[in-house]
Amino acid sequence: GVLCFEEVEGRRWSYVVEGAASSAGKTGRVSARARGGSAAPVGATFRAVPLQSPLPPAEEIMSFIRSYVVPEGFPDSVTPSYVPYMTWRALKHFFGGAMSVFTTRALLNSVGVSQSRATSGAVAINWILKDGAGRVGKMLFARQGKKFDYDLKQLRFSGDLMMELGAGIELATAAFPQLFLPLACMANVVKNVAAVTSTSTRTPIYKAYAKGENIGDVTAKGESVGNIADLLGTGMSILMSKRNPSLVASFAVLSCGYLLSSYQEVRSVVLNTLNTARFTVAVDSFIKTGHVPSLKEGNLEETIFNPPWRHQPVAIGLQL
Repeated sequence: GVLCFEEVEGRRWSYVVEGAASSAGKTGRVSARARGGSAAPVGATFRAVPLQSPLPPAEEIMSFIRSYVVPEGFPDSVTPSYVPYMTWRALKHFFGGAMSVFTTRALLNSVGVSQSRATSGAVAINWILKDGAGRVGKMLFARQGKKFDYDLKQLRFSGDLMMELGAGIELATAAFPQLFLPLACMANVVKNVAAVTSTSTRTPIYKAYAKGENIGDVTAKGESVGNIADLLGTGMSILMSKRNPSLVASFAVLSCGYLLSSYQEVRSVVLNTLNTARFTVAVDSFIKTGHVPSLKEGNLEETIFNPPWRHQPVAIGLQL
């Protein structure tokens, strides 16, 4: 008989009991219970029977890919703005992964030049000091506190700008290898500050997209998409670097792509709460037109370039 039905990731299964020869004379064996509460034959087996025909190979592959890049129940399990956000996020990570190849190459070349005048121990100490300076910068910027919650768009974009600044400083070590330690320390401080903004604003953004108790699933799939894009960008950049392109020109092109993707990524986020920027948009629109913008309109009109650490009074235009 049929024990139960189950649906797993859109596929339905039926669990059935297949009878076996009765062995009432045997002791010490537990018999299974069927639907009516009657005992199933001792030694019965259970089998899962699919209730639909097998998927074609192409659909099987797409189903496998979806299990890694989109939350379970997509698109009903997330808000409509999730797709554009993840698209721009993937592009940003693609350009970021590509840039990391060139900046790492510049750092290693600088260490190699320095190594001709210093021992390997001194080079190692320089690298450790560089990383230590970055950790100090990360701790200092953590004082922004609640701004990671209500000014997260401004902080996220400011963090991406700082990430590009840090990458540019790393690139400069190739031109000034004798200044490797101060430049590398400065770059690592800036990049670690940017890392704080990324990790601190990640959960509030993903929370805005989750429709139910699936924040963990949305976060895991979002990070998976970012990692895949990062690997693709790194692979492309490695292939490009074999042709010895201009370091500055390559960095400039990739940096423009990174910042454009970052800006569009932040603009696509639709938050359900009011901060100073979104409140200003709503009140200013109401005073001028008598219309209160929707959540999506208010988020699109929000100013992204205002540094959140600068305290400015709310300016609203009044027409008398």
